[in-house]
Amino acid sequence: MTSMTPEMQQCVQNCLDCHTTCLQMAMNHCLETGGQQTSPPHFRLMMCCAEICRTSAHFMLSGSDLHTLTCGVCAEVCGRCADDCERVGDMDECVRACRKCAESCRQMSGSAA
Repeated sequence: MTSMTPEMQQCVQNCLDCHTTCLQMAMNHCLETGGQQTSPPHFRLMMCCAEICRTSAHFMLSGSDLHTLTCGVCAEVCGRCADDCERVGDMDECVRACRKCAESCRQMSGSAA
């Protein structure tokens, strides 16, 4: 892991934080709140976000040169998840984690705007 840059280490941490936040919010907050929080499209997006964050972290931790691809997808999914969580409301923690992860993954993927 000595070959990991500080930016990559931070991206791994952001991905793992986002994975944890999305999974916990979906399984606890959303399921307990109901309504739009548990609509299939919203809930599915949160689960996909948690999974791609975990996967992107694993790709970076394993040293795969394909991490730029998983990070690109992760940035897109996290951006969509943040937007949807913001739309649904009462999910600020998830919105923050997703936006932070999306930004660092965008940088890792080389597609920073």
